[in-house]
Amino acid sequence: MVALYDQIGVSYDTTRRENQEITRRMVHLLDASETGKYLDMACGSGNYTIAMKSAGGMNMVGADVSEQMLERAGKKDDRLDWIQADVHQLPFEDRTFQGVTCMLSIHHFNDLKQAFAEIFRVMDAGRFVLFTSCPTQMEHYWLNHYFPQAMRDSIKQMPRVESVLEELKECGFAVHGVESLLVQPNLQDFFLYSGKHRPAMYVDEHVRKGISIFQQFGQPDEVSRGVRQLEEDIKSGHIVDVQNQYTSLNGDYTFIVAEKK
Repeated sequence: MVALYDQIGVSYDTTRRENQEITRRMVHLLDASETGKYLDMACGSGNYTIAMKSAGGMNMVGADVSEQMLERAGKKDDRLDWIQADVHQLPFEDRTFQGVTCMLSIHHFNDLKQAFAEIFRVMDAGRFVLFTSCPTQMEHYWLNHYFPQAMRDSIKQMPRVESVLEELKECGFAVHGVESLLVQPNLQDFFLYSGKHRPAMYVDEHVRKGISIFQQFGQPDEVSRGVRQLEEDIKSGHIVDVQNQYTSLNGDYTFIVAEKK
């Protein structure tokens, strides 16, 4: 996984950037104090770490396994601490942080229980806020129509919300709540389904390079076929019919809030 994100990190910031609505909700759900110290686990190139610090005024620390990502983060803001760390064995003392955030990353953790146990260990009383997607949401992404195998492989690695909640509880967390996010047309951070309303986005190779599913599971033949079909459907207008086949009442992404009391 380190190699995957070192590879993605080369062009990551071409298409990946902070989205203000997601930042606002993360900061609100974290319920942070300006005097506290907070960890952004799997921070990538630091877009949301920096944005949350700016929006909430708290002391943020970014941690990630990818040296490439952390180098990019440090160039954006060298006043923050950027730490190379594996979530399964964090290099921090017990009760170091008053809260932890983690965005679109738990599906890359090899052992959820061990990862959550480590996060619980390094937290003092406070909240652990996750932003993720789950199989029941991803099954309704219209991307399944164009990249079926890549989507199937990606969905397989996504933990169910129920499993996440169970693991959190077993590690000592109390579950505070679960909320959904519906992707809006103006979403600026080009992660997997941010092009829900802008299908032409996926025709751009630079966009696909910043999305892990295409780098991890995208077979060249399937991706080429899917992009060609998508282009044809956009031109003919058939894309609207495809999108209408994949409507969902479950939202597109999920915020999970746990608490260490």
